[in-house]
Amino acid sequence: MCGDCMKKVIVIGGGASGLVAAINLSKKFDVTILERNSECAKKILMTGNGKCNYFNWDINIKNYYTDDYNKLETILSDKNQQRVLKFFDDIGVIPRIKNGYYYPYSNQATTIRTLLLKQIENRNIKVINNIEVESIEKVGDIFIVESHNLSFKANKVVLATGSIAGLKNVNEIGINIASNFFKVISPQPALVQLKSKETIKNCNGVRCDAILSLYIDNKLITEESGEIQITDYGISGICTLNISSIVSRSLGKNIQVKINFMNMLESNFLSWMDKRCKKLSNYNIVEVLESLINYKIIYSILKKAKIKKDYWLNMNQNEKELLKNLLFAYPLEIIGTNDFTRSQVMTGGVSLKDINPLTMESKIPNLYITGELLNVDGKCGGFNLGFAWITGMIVGDCND
Repeated sequence: MCGDCMKKVIVIGGGASGLVAAINLSKKFDVTILERNSECAKKILMTGNGKCNYFNWDINIKNYYTDDYNKLETILSDKNQQRVLKFFDDIGVIPRIKNGYYYPYSNQATTIRTLLLKQIENRNIKVINNIEVESIEKVGDIFIVESHNLSFKANKVVLATGSIAGLKNVNEIGINIASNFFKVISPQPALVQLKSKETIKNCNGVRCDAILSLYIDNKLITEESGEIQITDYGISGICTLNISSIVSRSLGKNIQVKINFMNMLESNFLSWMDKRCKKLSNYNIVEVLESLINYKIIYSILKKAKIKKDYWLNMNQNEKELLKNLLFAYPLEIIGTNDFTRSQVMTGGVSLKDINPLTMESKIPNLYITGELLNVDGKCGGFNLGFAWITGMIVGDCND
């Protein structure tokens, strides 16, 4: 089909989902990408600490938060996952798979970005950088996309703007545009650190393996196990990030986390300590426990419990129980999260209820929405990029 006869598609956003959408749509349409940054896919370079954890072999609804799990399950089908993996194989990505996490074999995020942009170049997809879209209007069957000095007409528009997570001084143009067409769920930071009313004293920067339990209005909501980091404002680390989406959507309620520093059976702890301290009779409490957890945490717990650095056999039963409770369920009242500049993704956006999961077309005909602009956010481990690739791939299935 001649270039002038082909229907025109505007993809707003040259990030993960936008690039995949543009590449697939270019087989049938005349595609133009409008990107507000000086170049496409800059955010990809920040993923996975620069290594780009771009997928996970456990892409499953249990690793996501959304408002419509039935539609999400359709989007994350095995077929769509395999199509994404084949896509990356076809463009030249060799995966390095570690514990289910997919990285480019080079361990360099630039590999993913370079190979995606090579496809954009090979397919003669027009890219306009440094352009800030201000509005979209639909007149009849035609979309009019306006920036401050340019105007575009298109038969189809793909909103793939992502979010402001991790960025500074950037307007959330995607949310603003979407708000003209949909009732948007208020965006909040996700995969972000948590702030607590009190902190674990003198432990700033300490990392440890733990089990993190989240309670909202005194009800256990979820648990995460893995590394946490104690900070001077609260907690961080993968466990913390993975529950932060729930926290962001629950602010205003009574939110508490309990930290299990011990990763062992609580019911056996007192008898275990009795036996261990008889064997190590000349060891004080810190020396007995230091082989299990960081000594700074032990000192902080003893101070909170008002227990002297003493010997286990000299402690009364109430002191032993209190120490055990703090070791296995250290309570922190959560009062908030860090802001978008510290977050990796956002929760909120356009509801999946407004989306056809087979095409990513919205309730507005020929207006498609992909990636992070949708009210879907995943845990750490390649789940958010995985969702972005898949939704971009699905848009490429749309017909004339």
